[in-house]
Amino acid sequence: MKVQVTQENLNRALGAVARVANTRNALPILANVLVKTVDNRLCLSATNLDIAISYFTGAKVETEGSITVPARLMQDFVGSLPGGVINLKLEENKLHVNTDQYKSTINGIAADDFPTLPAIEDGKTWTLPAADFKKALQQVLFAASSDESRPVLTGVYLHTEGGRLYMAATDSYRLAEKDLGANSHEISLLIPASAMQDLLRILADDGEITVTHNDQQALFKVGDVELTTRLVEGKYPPYRKLIPSDFATEISLKKADFINVTKVSSLFARESAGSVTLEVLADGGEDGTGALSIRSIASQLGENTAVATGPAQGSGSITLNSRYLLDALGALSGDEVIFGFNGKLEPTLLRDPKAADYVHIVMPLKS
Repeated sequence: MKVQVTQENLNRALGAVARVANTRNALPILANVLVKTVDNRLCLSATNLDIAISYFTGAKVETEGSITVPARLMQDFVGSLPGGVINLKLEENKLHVNTDQYKSTINGIAADDFPTLPAIEDGKTWTLPAADFKKALQQVLFAASSDESRPVLTGVYLHTEGGRLYMAATDSYRLAEKDLGANSHEISLLIPASAMQDLLRILADDGEITVTHNDQQALFKVGDVELTTRLVEGKYPPYRKLIPSDFATEISLKKADFINVTKVSSLFARESAGSVTLEVLADGGEDGTGALSIRSIASQLGENTAVATGPAQGSGSITLNSRYLLDALGALSGDEVIFGFNGKLEPTLLRDPKAADYVHIVMPLKS
């Protein structure tokens, strides 16, 4: 193999794939990145056997070839090089990496020992604007569970219902759902949140994302990058039954005000694992003006009450985790937020009154 590639292109490709390489795996070669030539381009790939990423980048290929080299070393080394052209030359299992100022040799392992990257046969394929998919992941992904004892909840659920595509995630304490619009395919995919985190890093704000899947795997193509992942086995809970449609208590607030009073209250809630009590009061006036009071107590430090005002109906109180509340508020797009609930032990719902495509539920704490 003899290739010329710019430092910028090689560094970007390594940044996209190297994080998937796993140094803790029993197979040493999984800590390596596969460097090979494909159709007069340079392709870099890495896998941990559950997720595989391939990045194709422009290069001047004089001689075809392939080798695997340590991912972390290669990424750190190339990232430290100045901009310009990098010459890659393979001799036996040694990759020579040369620039005008640097000459290095990296010991590799033959590409024949690298696991075969998965291919999806007889799969369904559909596309979405990459910006829409990226926004959905930003609003939903953080709600997925990290508890491996309930593997189904560690996934992001992509599914169609009533001719529309939804993305959802829950850890049983909170739930986020995004409506991605009309979709004519029958889709039911439970994708590992770890794979979606890697996908989020490579998604752009333009172009399209192409999804191909069967019952075991899903392939996401974004520009010059391909990410393949195994699907999570199991049936996702019927979460839509949890989403209330009517509320006995509801208030509309400026999002910035809601965030500020929650942040202040959370400072006094550290002793109680972030527990804050929210009380909505409607004054009964013709304009429906009311107030949201957030109270938190720290036995060693003191207590705090913060108030935000806005149109309200009904009155009531509920206890929530302040961190979950701040996460939900941060995921909402608009300047206004509607906060509603029915009782102390019922789910609370947060939504943007101008965007019906996203809802977030936070489950109450026992007070």
